[in-house]
Amino acid sequence: MASISKDRPLAITIAGYPFDRVEDLDGRVPVEGCEVRFEKASIGEMNSHVFAGPRTREVTEIGLLPYILAYADDDFRAYTLIPVFPLRLFRHKSMFVRTDKGIERPEDLRGKRVGTSGYSTTSLTWIRGMLEHEYGIKPDEIRWVLSDEDSSAGLVGNRSEQEQMLPDDLEIAYGTAGKSESDLLIDDEVDALFHAAEPEAFVEGHPLVARLFTNSQAAERAYFAKTRIFPIMHAVAIRSDVAEANPWLPAAVFRSYATAKQHAFKRLRAMGWAMISLPWVAQELEATRELMGENYWPYGVETNRNTLSTLLQYTQEQGLVDRTLSVDELFHPSTLELIDTP
Repeated sequence: MASISKDRPLAITIAGYPFDRVEDLDGRVPVEGCEVRFEKASIGEMNSHVFAGPRTREVTEIGLLPYILAYADDDFRAYTLIPVFPLRLFRHKSMFVRTDKGIERPEDLRGKRVGTSGYSTTSLTWIRGMLEHEYGIKPDEIRWVLSDEDSSAGLVGNRSEQEQMLPDDLEIAYGTAGKSESDLLIDDEVDALFHAAEPEAFVEGHPLVARLFTNSQAAERAYFAKTRIFPIMHAVAIRSDVAEANPWLPAAVFRSYATAKQHAFKRLRAMGWAMISLPWVAQELEATRELMGENYWPYGVETNRNTLSTLLQYTQEQGLVDRTLSVDELFHPSTLELIDTP
């Protein structure tokens, strides 16, 4: 792998969703020393590209938990992470129930059948950890049911092998073949379902489907106020051979993502109230900054150490990894002390 020369920038491809905090990598924010081509892709496709090949992309968004599982259980080292987190989501909003099952609070999930299309996804791992540590409900107190179809596959792509991993000591059933997790809920094969995206039945307004947390925003704000955790879903990975040949590259990519995010923040503060088709964007931004601070979407290891350590703790508690992992070993050494300042 050739490194950069004075006269020839390094040609790299960056893959990801065109989030507002990422979209300026289309050329408006350069990566120093690089000629960049940005490819839009779904997370399922990006995960498959990394774990199963062809691995032609130098930089890519990636599911954080699938990477952790591949790193810990399969000795995967073809890519290394940098502490940039393009997707973060609170997950109280991701629990859905049938309204005729008497499930009105998290504790009511004990003994219930809960459907999912991917047991070891990042979102499901966060949900299980939150249920155990915030509400005292352990994974083995739920009757898990897996679907072999995903009603949101058109948005996220197909699940990677890592997202279908099951712990050895947990009894898990399977729903009717050919049914999505949404179908299982509608057909009364499960009482609730946990899902990264909104399942089809909820999107279509089925009268028997609702969120477990009626005011999920209030629950998520209270969770953050208590834990200071803003759950991370995706990270950014650099192909290891490219990083080795160009040791300056991980830091350069980090800086570019951080700059692109700050551009998005500035646009949101300046004109978000007019440019985004939601009536209370300005007030929502004010409330978010008041609760979470000026840099409410932080990059960097130290700023996110508590959140990252918590996810690693959950992976071990839930039997998803074979050994204890440290936060630092997951990230390229040159990025461990990088700071993302607003």
